[in-house]
Amino acid sequence: MITDSTTRRALLAACGVAASVTAARAPGAEAAAEAKPAPAPRAARMPLGLPTYMFKNYTLDQTIAMARRIAVQHICLRSNLLPLTATDDQIAAAIAKVEAAGLFIYGGGVIYMRTAAQVNRAFAYSRAAGFKLISISIAPALLGLLERKVKQSGLRAAIHNHGPEDRHWPTPQAIYAKVSRLDKRIGICHDTGHTARAGVDPVEATRKTADRIFDVHLKDVDAATGKGRSTELGRGVVDVAGILRVLRQINYRDVIGIEYEKHMKDLLPGLAESTGYARGALAAMG
Repeated sequence: MITDSTTRRALLAACGVAASVTAARAPGAEAAAEAKPAPAPRAARMPLGLPTYMFKNYTLDQTIAMARRIAVQHICLRSNLLPLTATDDQIAAAIAKVEAAGLFIYGGGVIYMRTAAQVNRAFAYSRAAGFKLISISIAPALLGLLERKVKQSGLRAAIHNHGPEDRHWPTPQAIYAKVSRLDKRIGICHDTGHTARAGVDPVEATRKTADRIFDVHLKDVDAATGKGRSTELGRGVVDVAGILRVLRQINYRDVIGIEYEKHMKDLLPGLAESTGYARGALAAMG
């Protein structure tokens, strides 16, 4: 995990992160961001996006503002920003607000499904929101119902691994073992930090489950154990560049979600640094 590439990674951080961190901390930057939208990044085969559990202490308006500050155009809406109990009108208003800000909604979740009623509610909610992809955590006994639902709706569902505390889905391999024979619209949301916390190499996990990875939560952690905690990309033990390299090799076509959960009440500086690091690593690959 931490390898001789530390020097190279530090250089990437210095080059790729500087602009994002400066924007996040510069005096008057907020006023400037409100005055005009952040410049749109070039279209990318693997665009960066924002899963939104990390915004649980912020409103939808604040989340949109931060996404624009760091020029990330793709966002996945979770229930803390778009409640599962929202009416169709409330869902439509939230979607319109996000799109009016120049952002693209690439999915919803993580959505928890422990009962058949929760599965049915999640699909109705996703249909109202127009999601094409949802990341989920589901009881294994409900996989048959999930398969029927994806066949009926055409929606893709990616099961999220949650590390050693998750007795059903600790790693991508654990998910793959149960879904590889199911409908091809059922796959994996690979949380790289949780994979490392489970003692599994996220690079190899990505390679071994490539054909079922629909979503990525690119997260770094400070230790490859159950006690590991989220940290800025490039500062921990996860080989971020190695994961991105494998995603390119497997021709991954979906969004790479940048996830940072270290300072969730002061999110922007660390999130900007992490986003800059990922951009620098991708740029270094050409």
